[in-house]
Amino acid sequence: MDKDRFNIYVIEQRIFSNSQKAHSIQDKNKIGELKEGKIIYSSFEAFYLFETKKANILNIKDIKLSETELLKLFSKIDKDFYLKYLVYKNLKNKGYVVKTGLKFGEEFRIYTKQDYIKNHHAKYICFPIKSSEKIDPKDFISKTRITHSTGKKLLLAIVDNEEDISYYEIDWLKI
Repeated sequence: MDKDRFNIYVIEQRIFSNSQKAHSIQDKNKIGELKEGKIIYSSFEAFYLFETKKANILNIKDIKLSETELLKLFSKIDKDFYLKYLVYKNLKNKGYVVKTGLKFGEEFRIYTKQDYIKNHHAKYICFPIKSSEKIDPKDFISKTRITHSTGKKLLLAIVDNEEDISYYEIDWLKI
């Protein structure tokens, strides 16, 4: 039912809501970030709320966007949006708090809910990849070094053709 949903607005590349329900979900489920009285969303967070029927997403003209329109819009911004979204949704459904990890050169920072509430650092930086994709060894070493130097572990999320996800925890071993 539409009356149970709140509205999220997409204006250019900014995704936000100022509804009371958005504030409540942000406080309880840690989806979105409170900034200047509004809840600001990543495309993954907004699409998750849309897909779980908690929110409608509207454009600048107050027109509700369909799932197809949203996938097209978000994929225009990031060609691997759907692959990364599958990983976001899977981790979210497992109870993790998932935030952007762009300042670490990766897609997501992964927290346990307890760690996030206590303002502890993320345990993982997540790197989503298709199972058919090859990883450049230098790029892989670089990702591992960045996560290690920030006190985190690299979580490699490999998505296969059936959209099943396998996770591999990568960490340095001192011998």
